[in-house]
Amino acid sequence: MVIVQTYSCAVALCFVTMLCWGSWANTQKLPPKTWRFELFYWDYVLGIVLTSLLFGLTLGSTGTAGRAFAQDLGQASSGSLVSAFIGGIIFNAGNIMLIAAIDIAGMAVAFPVGIGLALVLGVVVNYMGAPAGSPLLLFGGVAAVAAAIILDALAYGRIPNQAKSAGSKGLLLSVGCGILMGFFYRFVAGSMSSNFVQLEPGKMGPYAAVFIFSLGVLASNVAFNTFIMKKPFRGEPVSYSDYFAGTLTTHGFGLLGGFIWGVGTTLNILASGSASFAIAYGLGQGATMVAALWGVFIWKEFRGARPGTNVLIGLMFLFYLLGLGLIIVARQA
Repeated sequence: MVIVQTYSCAVALCFVTMLCWGSWANTQKLPPKTWRFELFYWDYVLGIVLTSLLFGLTLGSTGTAGRAFAQDLGQASSGSLVSAFIGGIIFNAGNIMLIAAIDIAGMAVAFPVGIGLALVLGVVVNYMGAPAGSPLLLFGGVAAVAAAIILDALAYGRIPNQAKSAGSKGLLLSVGCGILMGFFYRFVAGSMSSNFVQLEPGKMGPYAAVFIFSLGVLASNVAFNTFIMKKPFRGEPVSYSDYFAGTLTTHGFGLLGGFIWGVGTTLNILASGSASFAIAYGLGQGATMVAALWGVFIWKEFRGARPGTNVLIGLMFLFYLLGLGLIIVARQA
């Protein structure tokens, strides 16, 4: 299988992850407004599964390092398979909350609060599981990101005519997403060998782990999204007949979103072999800044906010950049 063996290459892949994780949500905004996020999400999940399978059958099945994709799946222990699968279930629950929060509060709020909180928790949890790098710099970066989350929440509260009930629901969903997202990566990491060149027996390489993770997302979505369709966070219930009534173009947006996210995730897991799980996850979650840029400058989600809001948004970006910089240098300190 193809792997990453240098820290500089790993950091570069983490930046690609950042762009992918921070940009896929734009595909949710492209379909007609009548195409509810619950319907969009079925195609999004399918896109993730197909992307993980594509990587496994191509890059995961070529090269001389580790084990080929099919062989890796065949030798994986039940504990490793279950761990990656559970990671998919946890991720899916948090991601549904994230997409609902985007639908209600916008990308510029859902990502900084939800994914920013996930970054804070995820770095701590993954560092405890596999310590690497300077804890002072790493957690200094986490503290800077936490400050950025607070600044973004303050900026969101300055938007006029923001219905209090909807605003509170959007923030609560973002927080719930962040808590769940902060833990899913550790389960995936726990299913993998710490050395991608010489894989441990029973443990999986990155391609097999991402594929099993995606199956956990798909399986749990049957329960989670079916329930949300019947009991939506807002609006009227939707049905499977509504989903099958969608056009190929409409379904394509969801598949594209899943593909973009899946590419970013696979590259991030590959990078973790050289960068460490904590640093790879932390850098990837710099996606928050990318998503906030989309929300602020393209989708104009803070249009009409009270004077002084731009200062808070500027400080939010500054603290995110500071946090990401500290996380990058933490590995080599």
